[in-house]
Amino acid sequence: MYDVVLLTLASERDAPGGCGSGGACCGGATGTDTGVKGADGAAAGTDPGGTPGAADRCATDRPRVPVLACADALTARGARVQTVTARSDAEIDAVLAQFDGPARPDGLTWPDSDGKTRLVVATASDGQLRAVLRRLVRRYAPPPSRRPADLRGDRTLPDLPPVAVLPLDPARGGTHRDLAAQLGLPRDPVAVAAAVLDGTPRRLDLLRNDGGSVTLDGALLGAADDAGRPLHWRARVEVDDAILTDGDEPLLACAIGNAGGYASLDDVTLLAAPDPTDGQVEVAVAVPVVVRSALGRKRVRLEVRRARGRAVSVLPREGKVPYLDDGVEGELTRKRSWWIEPGAWAVWVV
Repeated sequence: MYDVVLLTLASERDAPGGCGSGGACCGGATGTDTGVKGADGAAAGTDPGGTPGAADRCATDRPRVPVLACADALTARGARVQTVTARSDAEIDAVLAQFDGPARPDGLTWPDSDGKTRLVVATASDGQLRAVLRRLVRRYAPPPSRRPADLRGDRTLPDLPPVAVLPLDPARGGTHRDLAAQLGLPRDPVAVAAAVLDGTPRRLDLLRNDGGSVTLDGALLGAADDAGRPLHWRARVEVDDAILTDGDEPLLACAIGNAGGYASLDDVTLLAAPDPTDGQVEVAVAVPVVVRSALGRKRVRLEVRRARGRAVSVLPREGKVPYLDDGVEGELTRKRSWWIEPGAWAVWVV
């Protein structure tokens, strides 16, 4: 029978100072892309940076009802269950060390492909799930100078251990659905337990970026004023060799999609068919274009330009560009590149 680690992060939010910067471990906060590095090497803003007051914002460590119900369902099936509440990157890393494989001749830390321990991550947000995946990448991605011969040619890291996702909140309505809903994963704790014990891994693409973080769903760049009107900004956006905009024209939004969480903005379709299993990232920019009618009247229409590829870069031309990345807020002040890692992570499904 399996050993199962049921991992919960210490709060429902990515409080500043949380996972990624060595402080309290939470799931969805504001950061700034200043170039300051967190404890795991990620730039502050790709995940939370450190500011005072994190402990005050972290919730009680008492396991929530879905966690207890999932643990009971696993135990009833004969699994040995370890429930862990992580408050820092170091505590997440201690859990993930249980998934290390045998020692390799090259000295690299590699996941155990035949391990009998399985991981369930209880998440109140996609940002919390991302925090755990980010630490998995940090643990198992070899440095470029030590790239092993048995690593896939289109990847920078091995197959990460599969993760079962236990959503802590009911599915939300509206246009934005969390990743579990998009993937059709179970939300009922008993069904999650069944996926862990009886299921098979479904491999999914992962986006890495040069800020040291990862993206599971997608990112949306842009902002609105207090009245909800989109603000104009400028940036050069490239997808592989295609230039969607050179930075000389105003933009309203840029969507970078692995999955479909940011496929639309209000009633505008940005991403046509984002797919977390196709080995490509889909990118779209929304550009306001002034046109004249036959009578000479001016009006503004929104032009959406799209491209698909293996990598995307965004170079802001002026000021700070606000963004959401897997629900985590930040501000982009310099060039950021994302690239796809085909099939790098996996979820347990029945």
